[in-house]
Amino acid sequence: MCTKLSYPGGNLRDVLTVSTVNVNGLRAAAKKGFVEWLTAGGADVVACQEVRAELDQLPAEVAAPEDWFAFHAPSEVKGRNGVSVYSRTEPDFVRIGFGEPEFELSGRYLEVHLPGVIVASLYLPSGDVGTVRQEEKERFMAAFLPYLGELRGKAEAAGKEVLVVGDWNIAHAEADLKNWKTNQKNSGFLPEERAWLSRVFDEAGYVDVHRKLVPEGPGPYTWWSYRGKAFDNDAGWRIDYQIATPGLAEKCTSVVVERADTYEGRWSDHAPVTATFDWPNPAA
Repeated sequence: MCTKLSYPGGNLRDVLTVSTVNVNGLRAAAKKGFVEWLTAGGADVVACQEVRAELDQLPAEVAAPEDWFAFHAPSEVKGRNGVSVYSRTEPDFVRIGFGEPEFELSGRYLEVHLPGVIVASLYLPSGDVGTVRQEEKERFMAAFLPYLGELRGKAEAAGKEVLVVGDWNIAHAEADLKNWKTNQKNSGFLPEERAWLSRVFDEAGYVDVHRKLVPEGPGPYTWWSYRGKAFDNDAGWRIDYQIATPGLAEKCTSVVVERADTYEGRWSDHAPVTATFDWPNPAA
């Protein structure tokens, strides 16, 4: 499901800027500041997760904003999941899902093929230990890892790089969440989940561009529970990542977590993560 719009120039700039954010319901976020953020930002590509809306439920300025090519992959289960990608450049190809039948219509994966680079929006399932939700998360991870390897191989053969951004719902290391000691048996910081993310880096060969630039923690965190004083105390988790193939990762010059100044200023329980790449795109 997509909407295509014209954009003056129609090409990526020499500097590629990509933002990702779990919007925690795009209709609600649009009323709280998402539209203003999208309009004011300088990104070439914006990926959203947890959209939780059909295309016809979104206001026009969100479904098809001026000067963007907008692509939406809602879930077949209404009111759940959903991912979107906004691009200043018209993609050569758009793919929804990654070939695993269980998750094709789940609103969890959408990739756009741009000149020189493939950008994907990912909403990896959250889990809950001992429940069917955790089992679903494990099945997703088992199917997604080989796809990442396959995607990297095909991209290399085509002379392209890959950037998979979004809510990975796993904090990889102790530096990636404030209260790691008390979360070791909770979904999102389980040893097997962290080991799986290590395989994304070590076996599939991808790079966490933020940790490449800023190896030490703590944080910066990207998600804070609405409960208690988590945001005010910066008791967060870093679960929103920009993960790239090595060639593109080498070109990353900055990554910024756009944390709101105040609790009231938030339009999601996640903060946008924006990365800039010194990327000489052939279409520029």
